Amino acid sequence: MERRKIEIMDTTLRDGEQTSGVSFSAAEKLTIAQLLLEELNIDRIEVASARVSEGEFQGVKGIMSWAEQNGYSNRIEVLSFVDGGISIEWMKKAGAKVQNLLTKGSLNHLTHQLKKTPEQHFSEIAQSIALANENGIATNVYLEDWSNGMRNSPDYVFQYLDFLVTQPVKRILLPDTLGVLIPSDTFAFIAKITAKYPNIHFDFHAHNDYDLSVANVMEAIKAGISGLHVTVNGMGERAGNAPLESTVAVINDFMPEVQINIKESSLYSVSKLVETFTGYRIPANKPIVGDNVFTQTAGIHADGDNKNNLYFNNLLPERFGRKRKYALGKTSGKANIEKNLQELGLHLNNEDLKLVTQRIIELGDKKETVTKEDLPYIISDVLDSHTYEDRIVIDSYALVHSKGFQPTTSLRLKIDNEIIEEHAQGDGQFDAFMNALTKIYKSKKLTLPKLTDYAVRIPPGSSSDALCETIITWAANGREFKTRGLDSDQTVAAIKATQKMLNVQ
Repeated sequence: MERRKIEIMDTTLRDGEQTSGVSFSAAEKLTIAQLLLEELNIDRIEVASARVSEGEFQGVKGIMSWAEQNGYSNRIEVLSFVDGGISIEWMKKAGAKVQNLLTKGSLNHLTHQLKKTPEQHFSEIAQSIALANENGIATNVYLEDWSNGMRNSPDYVFQYLDFLVTQPVKRILLPDTLGVLIPSDTFAFIAKITAKYPNIHFDFHAHNDYDLSVANVMEAIKAGISGLHVTVNGMGERAGNAPLESTVAVINDFMPEVQINIKESSLYSVSKLVETFTGYRIPANKPIVGDNVFTQTAGIHADGDNKNNLYFNNLLPERFGRKRKYALGKTSGKANIEKNLQELGLHLNNEDLKLVTQRIIELGDKKETVTKEDLPYIISDVLDSHTYEDRIVIDSYALVHSKGFQPTTSLRLKIDNEIIEEHAQGDGQFDAFMNALTKIYKSKKLTLPKLTDYAVRIPPGSSSDALCETIITWAANGREFKTRGLDSDQTVAAIKATQKMLNVQ
């Protein structure tokens, strides 16, 4: 049986940009538009609202110039308004070829916002559509507040649709503007419309206020919808729109009767780029693209994965350009640690593995984050391995930082059981510490690696008592390497990372 084609329209650059605090530059809009169309193979994209600003105009102009050269002009859409032709003139100057005309899909909005009769509204809409046609611009029509219209004024909605199907309109767009639909309503409302107008292309535009957007998308497909509106990372006003990533995965896995042509393997890279451009952080537990969603934490799960992939489902990370991880912490168990050791090419006997597991559990109880990269150091510490022998030890130190005085450090270092002490000042506590360390190394005619990068982070959602992870990049002998330190004090975490450096360089 031939599968029904569903169009995917991405509105990250229009509705997604209505996320609080988000604004794309013209260059960012062009980059995202190119990725959506060429990397992900999105059918259509909505890139801006007409008349909003000079920045929007330049953004659309740049996108349309690129689209014209690459054959994408008819896949790029702009939100427009019933405004006597102002939007059409704006679109003409920008080179846009498709308008998504915003109109009223509920009697409540029409009566109280526009204060017009249906006949007046329809007449003005007809003029907007005719003017667009005259200027070579195709028209899709949004029925704003359609979901409430179906719930509270269905007669008006069908009166409007009876008018619209007589117009030269390419698509009719049905938005759940306020995110009020539940799945059963979505199916009932759309099924009623598609049954009455079987030859008309309808799109469904879901919002996520009740966290039901993807469920509503599924019901819209079952009810006969022809197109869906989504955004990268579920961006959008209030709780956002239906997320592109989850919508694609759900359709591909659970709706064999329909076909979409989105390239799954590029979803994660595009998601991360949009996150970077917007500063809108992806929750760690967000399906498909969140940092944690392909990370097994419980040891029993890793054990099951070793035994015929007992804890796998169809959401294999490789589909989305990602990789499964096995977290290290107090619930890890030996199986998680073995998975990480395999990736590092390391093997431990059962006795040693028990000792390392116990140490990781102890660290987890202290809230300390343990990473795969930390495993060699933990193994060295626990098993007294010679891989990274602690022949140089920061025996003790005193850090002084007082207002009006330069920070100072007193440091006692043990090198091959020889104790050496030094005192130094610096621009900050860690700088003073490094100056004291440099003095000791010079006295021993030793050279320290050069610090090339210094990064500090705390776990998302933590408070002032959180552990700090300090990651320092060092350069020595033509190579770079990183060491990490973890402590509730940032400077102490840096000192721990530095002691690791002294022994692994």
